[in-house]
Amino acid sequence: MKLIEAVLHLVMRLFACLPVRKNRILFESFLGKQYSDNPRAIYEAFQQEHPEFELLFSKDRRSTFDDPAVQTVDRMTMRWIYLLATSRVWVSNSRLPSWLYKRSGTIYLQTWHGTPLKRLALDMDDVQMANTTTERYKRDFAREAAKWDLLISPNAYSSDIFRRAFDFTGELLEIGYPRNDLFYQTDRHPEILERVYSRYQIDRSKKIILYAPTWRDNEYAAQGSYSFTLPFSLEQFEQRFGAEYTLLIRMHYLVADQVDTSAYPSVHNASDYPDISDLYIAADAMITDYSSVMFDYAHLKRPMIFYTYDLEHYRDRLRGFYFDFEQEAPGPLVLEEERLFEEMNRLSEWNSRYGVRFATFDKKFCQWDDGTASRQACNRILQLASNQHKGESS
Repeated sequence: MKLIEAVLHLVMRLFACLPVRKNRILFESFLGKQYSDNPRAIYEAFQQEHPEFELLFSKDRRSTFDDPAVQTVDRMTMRWIYLLATSRVWVSNSRLPSWLYKRSGTIYLQTWHGTPLKRLALDMDDVQMANTTTERYKRDFAREAAKWDLLISPNAYSSDIFRRAFDFTGELLEIGYPRNDLFYQTDRHPEILERVYSRYQIDRSKKIILYAPTWRDNEYAAQGSYSFTLPFSLEQFEQRFGAEYTLLIRMHYLVADQVDTSAYPSVHNASDYPDISDLYIAADAMITDYSSVMFDYAHLKRPMIFYTYDLEHYRDRLRGFYFDFEQEAPGPLVLEEERLFEEMNRLSEWNSRYGVRFATFDKKFCQWDDGTASRQACNRILQLASNQHKGESS
């Protein structure tokens, strides 16, 4: 493996001898598995406002993107390496392979993919992931973060953590998250609702509950293979709530194929839906646990329930939290299935019961988003690229 990586690194250094294409930008979301998230929002802002740019989206060869108009390049191919080596800008929301060579003429914008509740990177005491050790994981992460020229932060709370956890000394773009711009573009919401309801053939009289849990670092069967067992009964949900609600289950991409919903008419596995932002907009309420989805969904000011059945283990042994989640979560924390169903039964009372708590959370974590983050990210990239060009010309 090390030999292969060394060869790929050398190939990329050779490609980097070619001129940089000043209008070429390469985007990647979740290791090429999706056309989604912050990279998608920035891609579409460039597409709309700067059509002169060559915009490419990295795609895992096993994945398909719903939008055929997106120009893609298959990840981990020679063409992908060549395009990275000759691009002016990289935009990614997770780590790129450690063997990649970043030339001085390339700007790397790291958007990351969420406000952190769980301890990240260098702040983690014990890394429980397949095929790595705590020391190696932290070393590789620090090496990756050193390549970032820009890092987007969604709020002041995240800025403090990102600096330390990533050992990041570059420029923080404190603009909110580009992917959240959609929440403020309310004229687009009816079309999104129709798309979600149609895709899953949901009766228009029914409301939607989204279940979007985090992934557990230690639930792996082998390298690159993770597991997840649904912690409540779909049969019970169908019997008790199926007439009023449809449940959409959105798993982390590492365990997206772990839930079979075929026996339950009011439940759908929405893990392969192209972009979770549409599901947020369609959902009348959300069930999650420790996932950063809570910080995004909060922009819509709708009910959230936190099904934290393994709270003690997750908090004290697996990852640890950055703040007092039990006191600050903008909704009820429930540990048992029956309590979960009780809270689902009382969703109409959520605002009166948890509105004050939610307002405090909203003020702390949703402070910068106003629907313009994508445009601000584009403008800063263009500004940096222009400054570089002037330096090269002088």
